[in-house]
Amino acid sequence: MSGAKTMNAGTRNTWIDLLRGVSIILVLLHHFNIPYHLDDTALSQLFGWSAVHAVVRNGNYGVTMFFVISGFLITSNARARWGNLSNINASVFYRLRVARIIPCLLFLVAIVNVLGAIGITIFQNHPEDGPPVSFWLVDFASLTFWMNMLMATRVGWVNYALGVLWSLSVEEVFYVSFPIACLLLKRPAFLVTFWSIFILVGPIWRALHQDDEAQFLYSYLASFDGIAIGCCTAVLASHMALQVRWTAPTGALVALVMAVFYLAHPIGVTNVYGVTLMALGTGFLLLLAHNRTADFPVDRTRISAVLAWFGRLSYELYLFHLIVLGLIRSAYPVDSVTGNEKLVLLVVFLPCSALLAAIVGRAYSEPLNRAIRSSLNVRCAQAA
Repeated sequence: MSGAKTMNAGTRNTWIDLLRGVSIILVLLHHFNIPYHLDDTALSQLFGWSAVHAVVRNGNYGVTMFFVISGFLITSNARARWGNLSNINASVFYRLRVARIIPCLLFLVAIVNVLGAIGITIFQNHPEDGPPVSFWLVDFASLTFWMNMLMATRVGWVNYALGVLWSLSVEEVFYVSFPIACLLLKRPAFLVTFWSIFILVGPIWRALHQDDEAQFLYSYLASFDGIAIGCCTAVLASHMALQVRWTAPTGALVALVMAVFYLAHPIGVTNVYGVTLMALGTGFLLLLAHNRTADFPVDRTRISAVLAWFGRLSYELYLFHLIVLGLIRSAYPVDSVTGNEKLVLLVVFLPCSALLAAIVGRAYSEPLNRAIRSSLNVRCAQAA
């Protein structure tokens, strides 16, 4: 064991931002490819459609990585802030979560309501089956924690820009339950046992619901195992450090295995144990990031610096990228765009999404977040 430097409250870990950057890029590419299939572009001519499709089809595994990172950061930040999970201040915890989540969420819902109200069709509600759904119901689901259940049990992906909130619904249930579990169970061993139940239940639930995509992708029990793996990783990281000489090659091997698995098959085929595998791989990479012992100069290469920047914007990107893509789809209908025109739109979509996320973060969410944290006299740890 080595006394490697670990992440403390009030610091950013560039490795974690890099992981989040990779995750959000996978989500963005996936969402772009859904309307604008890249099969007739120069990329497919150069690398083959099978290779390009393998990269863009599994964006939900990017969400799995986000779940693990969220569980890890929430747990490790709570330990850094309160010393022990049994000492967590539930009131402060909830207010910190509200400070980070609600301002951007309210802004997103307001934008979608306005765009829908002025007649931009793609931002209006479009249930897959059944009668129309009111904005009141969709807004309420968006601002609480059951958008995923609305999608799974009633209307499918009812609103183009708000459907992504299914994953925030999963995380919000975790946020509500986390301090309660810490205060009731107290000991790390009991908490790990509790979280391990969800790790075991996840693949069973997915296996039992293979005929229902909403259940094996979007439901609580299909997603909680990723968060639980992140929580367990944070507890493990607080009790151990890794031998420096093993971390870089082992991390590279784990990342390679994850990449090969990601590319091999669509998530509809591999999700039962695939989510678990991708979550465990992400957890191991977070363990390395916590120790900061890998020798790759993550902040000295242009690609990794861009990915880390995307990672720092990941929450705002996650919320607002479909606003940009929805406007692009309204201006350039899918049927009217062919070939390399799609690549032009992709080149517009990625930086415009990042620019919007950066503006929202810099001018709106970050100032509000800092002000609320300052009022609570709480140091800013890496945002989950």
